[in-house]
Amino acid sequence: MGGFFKSFFAALLALVIFTVIIVFVLAGVVGGLLSPKKPAIEAKSVLVIDLAQSLHEQKQDNPLSGLGSEDQYDVPGLYDLVRLIRYAKGDSAVRGIYLKCNDDPNGFATCEEIRNALIDFKKGGKFVYAYGDVIPQKAYYIANIADRIYCNPKGNIDWRGFSVEMTFLKGALEKLNIQPQIFYAGKFKSATEPLRSDKMTDANRLQLTELLNDLYNRLLYTTATARKLDTTALRKCVNEHLVQRPRDAVGFGLIDGLRYDDEVKDELRQRLKVDKHDLINFVPIGKYEKAVDYKASGKDVISLIYAEGDIVDGKGSKEEIGSDTYRWLVRKARFDKDVKAIVIRVNSGGGSSLASENIWREISLARKEKPVVISFGDVAASGAYYFSCNADSVFAMPGTITGSIGVFIVVPNLQNFFKDKLGVTFDGVKTAPEADPLTVTRPLTPFQQKSLQAGIDSTYLDFKTRVADGRNRTIDYVDSIGQGRVWSGVKGLDVGLVDRLGTLQDAIDCAARMAKTHDYRLKEYPEPKSFLDQLLGGYKKTMSVKAMKDELGEDGYKTWNTIKKVKALVGISQAKLPFDLTIE
Repeated sequence: MGGFFKSFFAALLALVIFTVIIVFVLAGVVGGLLSPKKPAIEAKSVLVIDLAQSLHEQKQDNPLSGLGSEDQYDVPGLYDLVRLIRYAKGDSAVRGIYLKCNDDPNGFATCEEIRNALIDFKKGGKFVYAYGDVIPQKAYYIANIADRIYCNPKGNIDWRGFSVEMTFLKGALEKLNIQPQIFYAGKFKSATEPLRSDKMTDANRLQLTELLNDLYNRLLYTTATARKLDTTALRKCVNEHLVQRPRDAVGFGLIDGLRYDDEVKDELRQRLKVDKHDLINFVPIGKYEKAVDYKASGKDVISLIYAEGDIVDGKGSKEEIGSDTYRWLVRKARFDKDVKAIVIRVNSGGGSSLASENIWREISLARKEKPVVISFGDVAASGAYYFSCNADSVFAMPGTITGSIGVFIVVPNLQNFFKDKLGVTFDGVKTAPEADPLTVTRPLTPFQQKSLQAGIDSTYLDFKTRVADGRNRTIDYVDSIGQGRVWSGVKGLDVGLVDRLGTLQDAIDCAARMAKTHDYRLKEYPEPKSFLDQLLGGYKKTMSVKAMKDELGEDGYKTWNTIKKVKALVGISQAKLPFDLTIE
């Protein structure tokens, strides 16, 4: 018996010691990750910017960054990227930038911010090279400022103009016996159009045509300017399908030549004056972000609040603009005496009209105490424009999609679907004729229909009133440019929706001037999560998405996401962009 206890306690002691050692090892690893050493940037380095990366307003943290793989880096936010390019302009270790142009999922305003930063970078006497196997139009929109643009000899350059395709669900809903009960204000408010029509309305076709033409003309103009070409000739290339093969793009001056990847690298070695067998010091932008201190410091504080995603009631998620969260962020900046001005970067197609009103209220209060400047990104429409319209100054990029002053609500009637397709029926009792809430299990009563439309009309009037007061216009004028219509940043400036065209940095500079400060630093919100939250949250989300994709497939997962978004719209008054705009 004594031998048993002796062995037991020896094993227990060994387990305790082993556990303590593991805890200390893990603490050391986590500590090392939390305080990583800065990577060294060697002389004659070339920054690599992959245009295929999807950029958000704030940095996308990679919890696995620093665990050994050279490819595992955080993805900088858009403004981080702009500041890094600006810093590299004066960094003697960086000789140039290499653009990978095989894709570009970002919006036109994002592309133009990057493009402007690269133009400024070149003023420092440094080069920009661009290369792609197949170069899409948005990637080319950035790349056309490069010193040299090359394409794979067997690849292609996309030069065919822009298009938008919408999916209409009316026929499918009729086959499923689903009645979409829709109430809206604004003839251009086409968010509900896929549910109530089998093709575009004339109003929607008009606004999309004008929007695409604005963006297309911008592409032609910037290309002609950067490449010293003629816009008429560029338009002819599109209309007559003259760019069919990569050599056609060379002939018309769109690119500088056809090269394989190794040939481009050889030319870069010559430019860098290194041996043809030496490796080029390519530095991914995520690595560069870890290596340098690129954020300005100063005595005063300007609060920079990023508002990206759908606008929702409550706190919302990291990918949403929750009214409670953003009211608190603006209020916090208003109460902070060190904060001399507030800049809000908006990238949102809108959402809940009530949430938009609540954020508008907080911005209006803040504006009474300190300057509030708004900067629009790719999209700042509907509810996002609602809460922005009362700022001291509103900036947009030429390719920003804005406006969409209108409101809608959807309450589907699934009674016949449940009964005819599933054999399910519903019944109940109530104490008054209208005691039951809005439901999808039966059609709306005449009273409910009248109440919903009256609510929509009232919210639309509130929306127009907020814009009229904020922009110093009449309600009738706002109605003439409203009705749910979307505008480009260029046209938004013309009709008075925005004050000036400019980047986020331009908006920050404006806020600093209004606050009469030159010595300032930025406080950026929402603040990043802790390392452990990033690690556990990122892992949980990744595994959840993976499980859904494994079960449903890629197309099934996209459908599930669409259903989830539609469900969130049901029964809630929406000031939201009329469509998910994907420009090809």
